[in-house]
Amino acid sequence: MTNNGLSLIDTIPVGSAKTGRALVVVAAALVLAACSSTVIREPSRGGRTPVRVSTPKYGASAVVQRGDTMYGIAFRNGIDARDLAAWNGISAPYTIYPGQRLKLYPGNATASRPPVSRPVPARPTGTTPVAGTPSAPTARPPVATAPSRPPPAPTAPVSSGIDWRWPADGQLLSRYVAGEPTKQGIDIAGSSGAPVRAASDGVVVYSGSGLVGYGELIIIKHNDAWLSAYGHNRNRMVNEGQLVKSGQQIAEMGRSGAARDMLHFEVRYNGKPVDPLLYLPKK
Repeated sequence: MTNNGLSLIDTIPVGSAKTGRALVVVAAALVLAACSSTVIREPSRGGRTPVRVSTPKYGASAVVQRGDTMYGIAFRNGIDARDLAAWNGISAPYTIYPGQRLKLYPGNATASRPPVSRPVPARPTGTTPVAGTPSAPTARPPVATAPSRPPPAPTAPVSSGIDWRWPADGQLLSRYVAGEPTKQGIDIAGSSGAPVRAASDGVVVYSGSGLVGYGELIIIKHNDAWLSAYGHNRNRMVNEGQLVKSGQQIAEMGRSGAARDMLHFEVRYNGKPVDPLLYLPKK
């Protein structure tokens, strides 16, 4: 891209004899540059409204505290960070500030709720019943009730397209249980200081201790849909924005926010927890 907003291809004279060869050279250079890049970027939306995959929390909001990030707040509330950003009109790189209030639902949430139908009283017919003759009961229209169940959470696909590896060595202490807030991942036993490794390539989108119940926590974004989380660490060894490779040590195991030394590991698809054992290699 040149300074005046034109691409390299736009600047090649159309009528020149070398146009064909120049286009081939430029195209090859672009392909090679794409293959060698390791920077993870948000995809361009092209002005279209992103597809919402999260379950909104109507009427709820979160106040940004010092040290919070968009990914941390989204993770805490089981919402995809892209949806949370879109609902609050915040574009990448999702900069937020202490004291800022973030809605946990889209702006048109009130209009999108299904209305509740109310019974309509029967109108009098104008005729007086004859004395001694019982009047027929007035029929009432049925009352429509709004659905009480929330919309279903997105289902993880059979294949994530990611080459997962175990984040720590040790015995499996507890398994994932769907819908159980305290068992949204797996717990792996170990000793204090044991290495905690990235389960796959990605970029660190959270590194801190601001999420209650996770202790010292690291969250890695592997692509637009998939995250992995590593909790209860003794020491975090990576910073937000840092690129990591599969198997790279990112922390030391500990017991921050836990009763014993262990790693709490979660895999999330579009902000929702899924069973890590469906994706990790069989032991």
